[in-house]
Formats: sequence, C-alpha cells, structure tokens
Amino acid sequence: MMIPSQQQASTRQDAGIAAKVQQIFREGLELDVQMDTDVIEGGLLDSLAFVQLLLALEEEFGVKVDLAELDLESFSTVSSIAQLVSSNGNGSP
Repeated sequence: MMIPSQQQASTRQDAGIAAKVQQIFREGLELDVQMDTDVIEGGLLDSLAFVQLLLALEEEFGVKVDLAELDLESFSTVSSIAQLVSSNGNGSP
C-alpha cells in the first residue's frame, strides 16, 4: 500500500512521463495531440511514425518493445503510453 507522499511522487512522475511523451509527439512526430487523443483510431500515427515513436521511447525512457507481443492499445494515446512506460519502471532516462 502506498502512503500519500509516495502516491503524490508517483503521480508527479506519471505527469512528467506524459509531458515527455507529448513532447515526443510534438517535436519528433510533429503531431500536437491531447492526452487522450486516440492517434491510431484517428489515423494520426502511420507505420513510419509508429516506428519513429518506438525509437524515441527507447531513446528517452529505455523502453524496449517486443514486436511479437505488441499491444497497439498501449500506444493509442499519450496517457496509455505514459502508463506503459511507468509500469515498466522506466520513468527516467
């Protein structure tokens, strides 16, 4: 069980991760998306942009995605990507 100060630190870390992911979209992919914009359903993220996103996430957070176990839902929004990064314990470079 998390105590409140740990929970607040975790929330701040998650917000920081989400902000970095949003920055990757904005600067690396030239897409200005909101936290819950579905970039896959909306057709904003084509296959080339997806590969660029994977490379940027690996560079920024050390996230390595096994393509055989790829779950596109984990990459549909900034929020879901931030959650994936956070759950993998890769919140910092």
